[in-house]
Amino acid sequence: MNVFVLTAGRSGSTTFIAACRHMRNFTCGHETRVHLTGPARLDYPPHHIEADNRLAWNLGRLHERYGAHAYYVHLTRERATCAASFARRADFGILRAWREGVLLGGAPGQTALDWAHDYLDSVEANIRLFLHDKPLRMDFRLERAREDFRAFWAWIGAEGDLAAALAEWDRRYNASPPG
Repeated sequence: MNVFVLTAGRSGSTTFIAACRHMRNFTCGHETRVHLTGPARLDYPPHHIEADNRLAWNLGRLHERYGAHAYYVHLTRERATCAASFARRADFGILRAWREGVLLGGAPGQTALDWAHDYLDSVEANIRLFLHDKPLRMDFRLERAREDFRAFWAWIGAEGDLAAALAEWDRRYNASPPG
């Protein structure tokens, strides 16, 4: 069984995987295959949990490879907070790729926050569409991470140190610079 954490990003995926590292019966990783192409890009080992916001750009291939046989988590964060986090990182990473590669630089007068909202709306809609027919799916909100992680742990039959896993949600990983 494989588990994929689908997210637009800036929503706690690094922390999610830090919490999963306290499981004995799964391997896990964050963006472990981002540099690979072709079939290798999605060649995850069995009993693996992967969080990677770039999977949202590979949903068709993910469906062809794993379809209804994987577990899917849709990890989200309050929209305004998530967009603000992306906007603080507008000059690098995925928001820069969105602005320059998809929006071809954007239009005059647009702000980093405009690009972040557009990116989030597009990616979240793609994830929702991908998940609409998947029987093994779970919504996970960063704002209720401890509660949702307990449910996630039980849902996949995780074994390990749940208390240590929950404690990870008290730490901040990969935080955006203050803005």
